[in-house]
Amino acid sequence: MRAVDELHLGGATYRVRRASQDHLAEIVGLLLDDELGAGRESADDLSPYREAFAAIDADPAQLLVAVEDPAGPVVATLQLTFIPGLARQGAWRAQIEAVRVAAAHRSQGLGAALFTWAIEESRRRGCALVQLTTDKKRTDAHRFYERLGFTASHEGYKMSL
Repeated sequence: MRAVDELHLGGATYRVRRASQDHLAEIVGLLLDDELGAGRESADDLSPYREAFAAIDADPAQLLVAVEDPAGPVVATLQLTFIPGLARQGAWRAQIEAVRVAAAHRSQGLGAALFTWAIEESRRRGCALVQLTTDKKRTDAHRFYERLGFTASHEGYKMSL
C-alpha cells in the first residue's frame, strides 16, 4: 500500500492513501458515524460494501481515499470520480462524494486540508470543474463548502430506485 500524498496539519502528518480492502471496515465505520449514514448504513454485513469497493477499485475514473492519522487508523475518507463531458468544450469534471471525517477529528482543519488535496488532485488530472452534492439538511456542511469557495449554483434532484 503506497501513500498517495500527505497532509501536514498542526504538527501531525496524515497519510492520504488509495483505499484498500483493509480500510473497508473503517470507512464503513465513518459512514455510520454520521447523522444521515446512521439510518442507511450497516456494519452487520460488509459484503455489499466489498462488492461496491471492488467496482470502485477496478474503475480508473474512481479514486476512493482513506486518510490515516499518524497512529494508523482511518480518520477521513472521500471518493473522487473523474467525468469526461462534451459541455464546457469537452471539459473533465471531478465529483466529490462520500466525504466523512471522524467525529474526534472534526473542526480541526482536516476536512479543509482534504478538500484542498482533492481539488489539487482534480487539477492535476486536468479537470476544469469540481462539483459535489450535499443533503439539504447539512447546513454546517453548506457553510464549510462555501468557505472553501464552492457556490450553490445548481439545484440537484435524486430518485431512489
